[in-house]
Amino acid sequence: MNDTACLLKLYDEKYELEDYQGGVPRWCSGCGDNAILAAVQRLCRDEALHPEKTVFVSGIGCSSRFPHYMRTYGFHGIHGRALPVAEGVRMARPDLHVFVNTGDGDCCSIGAAHWIHAVRYNMNLSVFLHDNQIYGLTKKQASPTSPRGTKSNTSPRGSWLEALNPLTVTLGVQNVSFVAQVVDWMPDVLYEVVRAAFHHKGLSFVRIIQRCPEWLPDQWEPFIKDPKRVQRLESSGHDAGNLDRAREVASKMDPIPVGILYRNENVPCYEDLRRSPKLRTPELVRTGLEAEFDKFTVWPS
Repeated sequence: MNDTACLLKLYDEKYELEDYQGGVPRWCSGCGDNAILAAVQRLCRDEALHPEKTVFVSGIGCSSRFPHYMRTYGFHGIHGRALPVAEGVRMARPDLHVFVNTGDGDCCSIGAAHWIHAVRYNMNLSVFLHDNQIYGLTKKQASPTSPRGTKSNTSPRGSWLEALNPLTVTLGVQNVSFVAQVVDWMPDVLYEVVRAAFHHKGLSFVRIIQRCPEWLPDQWEPFIKDPKRVQRLESSGHDAGNLDRAREVASKMDPIPVGILYRNENVPCYEDLRRSPKLRTPELVRTGLEAEFDKFTVWPS
């Protein structure tokens, strides 16, 4: 490649934040989704991800409006079905960067079965669970991660069950390869974990504890005001290669463990085991469609 071509290539691969900013976010002021969006857009810029080679897949909920605010490809699916859609994209187009944005209701309730099997398949996806512990879009119903005693429109006297822990559930699935937790009010840590998840080969599951200023405005205030109630795993000497230790740390919520709980680079990806040797190029897809259409075509005699 000559010098001119090198310079042109360098220019083409340089992006600004504006290159990834889609529609104006309609989340509430102070919503943690805004911080997550900022971190992901920063990641796309810093990694110079081609917008036409990047896909964001979501289900239904506040978190799932994410593709609307990214100037990339996106798929806003139905409730709980973000992961199988993203897996289909990975199988068909392994050349794309695929991200999944899902909520505590979208992933841990109606989408729970897809979540469990997505972890087991360990496809190369970056999965961000926006966990505000409440159904926000449908106006304050208890979600699977709502703490016991949470008063909501579906539990006016307080929820009866202990909250589901997305970390311990994920760490209990065969083939788990990357699990992390962050909080939206620590933007630098949020960015670093999102970046580590992107670079991991396999399914990266990141639980992002986020504030909901509309329905649970005081939920995380004690943790924000007292930094000692947030534990930085990288500063505490945590061994991210120890699965048993990761499960032990994940089971505690005070202080909140923040960082990478578990990482295993040796778990095989399902798409590498089952992918067709032929890349599904537009030409190949068109040829396949034409062949199928020809089976039903009534040709003039």
